[in-house]
Amino acid sequence: MTKSSSDKFIPALVQELQEFAFSQTGSTKILRILGYGLLILALFDVVEMFVPPNFMNPAWEFQTFGALVERVPVPLIGLALIFYGELYSRSKWEFLSLKLISWLTLLLAVIFLLLIPLGIGNTVRLSKQSAAQITNISKQQLTQAEQVEQQLSKATPEQIGNFLKGQGRSLDGKSPDEVKNQILTEVTKAKSQIKNQAQATESSQRLNLVKNSVKWNLGALVSAALFFSFWKATQWARISR
Repeated sequence: MTKSSSDKFIPALVQELQEFAFSQTGSTKILRILGYGLLILALFDVVEMFVPPNFMNPAWEFQTFGALVERVPVPLIGLALIFYGELYSRSKWEFLSLKLISWLTLLLAVIFLLLIPLGIGNTVRLSKQSAAQITNISKQQLTQAEQVEQQLSKATPEQIGNFLKGQGRSLDGKSPDEVKNQILTEVTKAKSQIKNQAQATESSQRLNLVKNSVKWNLGALVSAALFFSFWKATQWARISR
């Protein structure tokens, strides 16, 4: 390449780089505006979750904890967009907001870490509550079945016949004792089914509770680590003018 052609090439290259830089400035501002918008939308979600508050209710606390963890990607993306480009082409008002948002990431990291023991504690409390409810319901059903069993055991043949007539049924050629034994057998089977169903329901609910707890607690741990990483990586924002 000759000297004259090189002299022509350098200004053209500089102009092209300038145009590229100008285009990047516009794109960067759009990304940052999007980031602020995502943070505002995330704030709306948080407000909606806590209105009305129902603290000391383990079910509400557990579900709110899960909702917070599952909505973390939105503010994380918003923060990444806001901090994009560091101090390049910033408005004056952004310097203070960047400091505040940078410290906010540390606060969020601490909050999500503190939510983990709360989530574990609520998991235990909900598991005990669920088991107690299922036990109480099954006891009531078993008590009713045992009452029927006792009444049938003491029933006379005439009472058995009247009982069947009251239900629109008949002995169908069977003796009252045969019918009574048949009903007692059915009651015994029903008692066994009540116990099995209670155990299956308790096991299923405990499994779902543990699965959600593990997912949300691990999500809270990862979220805390990501927010802390944002705080460490944005030291430039905290020392900016």
